[in-house]
Amino acid sequence: MSGRRPGRRAPVHKPTDRSVRWEGRTTDVRTCSDARRIHACQAVPVKPWMRVAFALFVVGWGANEFSPLLLVYRAENGLTPTFVNAMFAAYVLGLVPALLGSAALAGRFGHRAVLRPVMVFSALASAVLAIGESNSVLLFIGRVLYGMATGAAMAPGSTWVKELSSDAPAGTGARRAAMSLSGGFCLGPVAAGVLAEWVAGPKVVPYLVHIALTAVAAAVVWNAPMRSQHAPDHLVAIGEPDVPATRPSHAALSTHFWGRIAPMAPWVFACPSLGLVTIPALVGQHISGWSIAFSGAMSGVTLGIGVLVQQPARDLEAQRPGVVSLLGMVAVLVGIPMVALVAWQPNPLLAVAAGAVLGCGYGLNLVGGLTRVEHAADATHLAMTNAVFYCLTYLGFFLPMIIAALASRWQTQQVMAGLWIAAVASAAVALAARRAA
Repeated sequence: MSGRRPGRRAPVHKPTDRSVRWEGRTTDVRTCSDARRIHACQAVPVKPWMRVAFALFVVGWGANEFSPLLLVYRAENGLTPTFVNAMFAAYVLGLVPALLGSAALAGRFGHRAVLRPVMVFSALASAVLAIGESNSVLLFIGRVLYGMATGAAMAPGSTWVKELSSDAPAGTGARRAAMSLSGGFCLGPVAAGVLAEWVAGPKVVPYLVHIALTAVAAAVVWNAPMRSQHAPDHLVAIGEPDVPATRPSHAALSTHFWGRIAPMAPWVFACPSLGLVTIPALVGQHISGWSIAFSGAMSGVTLGIGVLVQQPARDLEAQRPGVVSLLGMVAVLVGIPMVALVAWQPNPLLAVAAGAVLGCGYGLNLVGGLTRVEHAADATHLAMTNAVFYCLTYLGFFLPMIIAALASRWQTQQVMAGLWIAAVASAAVALAARRAA
């Protein structure tokens, strides 16, 4: 017995423009009262990969907010250009071991178990930098500590985003992770430059802002879901080359990796290092009143262009595998002479143009490298291979320090000429390996 009177129909609820479907039933948003209906009424749900991507964004923010403050430390703390640039690169000393160690830990304990303490540690590193505003030793230690936080986040975070993007074509996860990090790398120094130029406490306030952002990101990512056990390991996109049926014991040990990917990896961050550190130092002494903000703006231009080119680069890589990295090296070979020209004629507009070209080199080489790594490594080796790739890319952060040291003996233009020759050699090795494959 249904309890319904004979001859009477059950009322039919017709969907309206304010109705949503939930488990086969129609729900009017005006009557959403319980938790299930409130969930159904969410217009734009936050996808799991977005939560992890936001954490990567905040980590990237903190990694580069130090760069526009170099001019402040140099002027107010009386530090030499070589020492200041050494502090900029110091976090690589913490990054490399943390990058390798976190990849292994993530493979054993899961990405979430690694990223949770990393968010806390990154806030601690920013606190050390704020406390040590006038202490060179604490600043150096703070940079190393933040390098550890960055390294511990990058490979597990990137792989986690990739795994949460398993419903998308292959390469989408790598692109999302790269753009999240790049967005943080870009906006962090821009905000720090503005705060340091026009807000009291230029050596403290930028770090306090980052600590607040980190608290939000930690709350967002804390209980983000892990990858579904039923998700496919690899989805092939149109135009993507088939992954070889046989692989070496580890992709990071293969001749493919060291011949076609590794030679161009250091140029990924060598490009933004020139735009964030070397170019502002060349131009800053010729502009007054806004040199710190200009340094932040250079970061925005260089890294912003790097972010913008990544989606077109991904599409091009799907159609013509391997060509994006070569185009990235072309941008490097054009950008280095432009830096030499800025050294000869320190014009802000010329500096911005050079930063834009270097930004193209950064974005193209990053997408090209990460995509090739994803194609070369299977699921069990992906995190560690990503870690090795990132370790090689971060060698580029030592470039401003090397340039500053050599510029004390030779003209900057001569140093740039030697750097250009090194870039030609890197591109030639990768091109030869690509043709031989």
